Amino acid sequence: MNNRQKKEFEHPEWSKNANIYEVNLRQYTPEGTFSAFKKHLPRLKEMGVDILWLMPIHPVGIKNCKGKLGSPYAVRDYFAVNSNYGTLDEFKDLVAEIHKQDMKVIIDWVANHTAWDHKWVEEHPEWYKKDEKGNIHSYVYDNGEELEHWTDVIGLDYSEPKLREKMIEALKYWVRETNIDGYRCDVAGLVPTEFWERARKKLDELKDVFMLAEWEEPELHEEAFDMTYDWEFHDLMIEIAEETKDTLDLKDYVEEDDEFPEDAYRMAFTTNHDKNTWEASDEEFFGEGFLAFSVLAATLQGMPLIYGGQESGLDKRVDFFYKDQIEWDDYQYAEFYQRLLKLKKNNPALWNGQYGAQAEVLPETDENIFAFKREKENNQVRVIINFSNEEQLIKNSSNFAVEKLLPWDYKIKIN
Repeated sequence: MNNRQKKEFEHPEWSKNANIYEVNLRQYTPEGTFSAFKKHLPRLKEMGVDILWLMPIHPVGIKNCKGKLGSPYAVRDYFAVNSNYGTLDEFKDLVAEIHKQDMKVIIDWVANHTAWDHKWVEEHPEWYKKDEKGNIHSYVYDNGEELEHWTDVIGLDYSEPKLREKMIEALKYWVRETNIDGYRCDVAGLVPTEFWERARKKLDELKDVFMLAEWEEPELHEEAFDMTYDWEFHDLMIEIAEETKDTLDLKDYVEEDDEFPEDAYRMAFTTNHDKNTWEASDEEFFGEGFLAFSVLAATLQGMPLIYGGQESGLDKRVDFFYKDQIEWDDYQYAEFYQRLLKLKKNNPALWNGQYGAQAEVLPETDENIFAFKREKENNQVRVIINFSNEEQLIKNSSNFAVEKLLPWDYKIKIN
């Protein structure tokens, strides 16, 4: 991709070759607690995980609660932990142990809306959005295709300066008191960019934080966020899996101009908690092509995300509002991910943003085969993938010592 230039964004040094792993704490273990999850840290370290992203750890609203447990994104108190997960001290212990394992941790932050029974509703009703009659109302989100009614939450009004200051105070609290390394910010584009820019400056005064925006907008990379979601890439992978598009469309995607700066980290993923719960499991999305698409997400561009459970073949939709524990089985894909994450970590051609190399599509590419290379200085990685359920012949290849690829097969060549 060709990118416009700007002043280089200063990412935390440790993020340049990092990957990210999402933790659905409620469903991760039978107990669903900080302490129970802590037992998984050695396994995740061995797999090569760098950044742990914990879904919201705060108390969940009871008023207008959805399901038995409610949504983790209906936050009732920004300064407390969900007692179902444990205590503040147990969370601090978890953060300390993550750091001992030489990993980083970010937590989910929901700045756009709160639960109906957040104390601010009584103490500061002026901080909330209201209808034409002056009543606080449930949040309505226009996703571009339909209106979504988020009945368990209410929207915050960022025209209120005191709200902005209180939210920044809350963000600083967790960095200062628990030593977390940053935030994944829910629906970040629904909150004013200038708020995030000010928050980032204040947080960086405490430590070099890492900020991930659940959004896809170039301006968020100017001063606020290290990384945004690459929804376009994910959607294209799904369309290839569904056979509504093919790898020539992927070639066009790689070679087209875009508005994102060269130093922008983009998050590449086959799934996450939203995709898994509301749309499809890995099996439903990709079928036998799961490994092929996972290789693409880990090597083509951006920082790869693994959603907790994928290393055990997450073949179900994990429930959002009820207890629905992940089935771990035998971690059948742990070694597969370990190899991919090690490759990314150790080969500068695959590093993030300005630290890595742009992808170059290779001539072996056709409507079924996608081949590319990334090269930086003396480091080169070449990848060829068969995105079809039929054997494909590779004719006159000068880049790969292969004559054919089995269905959904792939080869990675490192120089």
